[in-house]
Amino acid sequence: MKKYFLTLCVLLLLAGVIHPVQVSGLGAPSQPAFHDISGSYAKEAILRLAKRGIISGDGNGAFLPKNHISRAEFTAMLTRLLKLSPVNNDLSAFRDVRPAAWYYGYVHAGLNVSIVQGSGAYFYPNAQITRQEAAVMMVRAMKESGKGSGSSAWRYSDSGSIAGWARSAVGRATETGWLQGGEGRFRPLDPITREETAMLLDRVLRTGNVQSVLDRQEGASVRMGWLYNGTTSQYISYAKRAGLNVLVPRWYYLNASGKLSDNTDTALLNWAHKNGREVWAMIGNRSNAEMTHQILSSATLRQSVISSIAANTVKYELDGINIDFENVMPQDRENLTLFVTLLSAEMKRLGAKLSIDVSPDLNTDWTAAFDYAALGRQLDYLVLMSYDEHWGGSPKAGSVSSISWSESALQRLLTQIRANQAIVAFPLYTRDWKLASSVSSEDITLVEQGRRIRSFQAPISWNAEAGQYEAEYRSGGVQHRIWTEDARSLSVKHLMASAYQVAGFAYWYPGAETVDVWKAIPNAQRYASYSFYIQ
Repeated sequence: MKKYFLTLCVLLLLAGVIHPVQVSGLGAPSQPAFHDISGSYAKEAILRLAKRGIISGDGNGAFLPKNHISRAEFTAMLTRLLKLSPVNNDLSAFRDVRPAAWYYGYVHAGLNVSIVQGSGAYFYPNAQITRQEAAVMMVRAMKESGKGSGSSAWRYSDSGSIAGWARSAVGRATETGWLQGGEGRFRPLDPITREETAMLLDRVLRTGNVQSVLDRQEGASVRMGWLYNGTTSQYISYAKRAGLNVLVPRWYYLNASGKLSDNTDTALLNWAHKNGREVWAMIGNRSNAEMTHQILSSATLRQSVISSIAANTVKYELDGINIDFENVMPQDRENLTLFVTLLSAEMKRLGAKLSIDVSPDLNTDWTAAFDYAALGRQLDYLVLMSYDEHWGGSPKAGSVSSISWSESALQRLLTQIRANQAIVAFPLYTRDWKLASSVSSEDITLVEQGRRIRSFQAPISWNAEAGQYEAEYRSGGVQHRIWTEDARSLSVKHLMASAYQVAGFAYWYPGAETVDVWKAIPNAQRYASYSFYIQ
């Protein structure tokens, strides 16, 4: 009896081990044992993809190879293939993709990096995806859009049924061997089956360098953020959430005497050094133009400030210094460059990094003191403050940081410094504009932005030119408009800037963001790093 009982226990344990499970997220499960794929031409592809965590069964041991696949299911498989994390965007792009739906994070992860699209305010997640739609999404995901003439699509006898918007992608999918027809037909309007999808994904994965690129570890880049209006513990929590590897506490400010105020927080310093974060302490001037002029124009005061910075660098074992001088007079241009040159020599001697924060070069008095090219020859990094396109007191309502404005500013900076010196700072805040007889605005966090949009049931629409949603609502008889910053807009910005191979990114300001952006941003950087070689 005991022997029978032990045997039964062993069999039950084995059954639990080999029972297939529903795959979610990015983790690769153990090899599954689907009971319905032995006769499928895609059997080996199904097993390879399941092992990588890209596809799964129904949770009861079946893969259902002949079943059709929905747009949501295909999107989930595609984002897993690309090793992108699901992102629960704070602002939902589609009316038919609810936050509680299992596919919400996958749809938005794909949307954020522009590999999936909807139709206006709808995604139709449960609709069966057609073969031509699958071709379009895969070609886009592999960055093959626009490659090839699309002439291969005409080889099919049913080519007249291929939509104009899908013709190029069908042609490219045919040329690569990813998705082809049978008996001379492509069947563009037919729903794609689960086994056809497995063959498509597996062929892509085995093309050129695709698998090695996806499996490669990402290179390290600068991810920095300033300490602002918060406690040490709050800042540490933020650094963890954001994955910062460079902390910029605002500890030191100029004084007219040429000395620095010293607000060093040794608790933060010790935490950073114990946890592998660099500390680039900020030196600020509190936007005091007159005091800054007096210091920069005096050899004695300049040297006093430099000596104080060097002393603090040694005393606190700082990894670097971040200069944040605002409202500097145009006549201080040469002396600012001289100050940075002298400080740079001292920082090099101490083995510490030196960076400076700069606004976009708009040929105005606000930036006239900054000789970007000359500063670039002395500094390790220039941090481009890519925000305040429309500032708080702007007479015209508009975006804090539209994609076209940000890219134009970066392009101009890169004519004067190397890309590996550029750190691009993006906003974690926006403005709520009142469009009355006179325009006014209020700075709001991304958390508050979402609250207002939901509270006032403000519809949002994607502005592709700005790379942002626009939201409008009325309150107290006054029209309001918000150019949003969110996981999608920040993803678009990171994709843009990453294409220029910049040194890294910075964020202003900590605590204003919603948590979803810290899933979206790494996705964007990962996807931007992919450079596929497709034969």
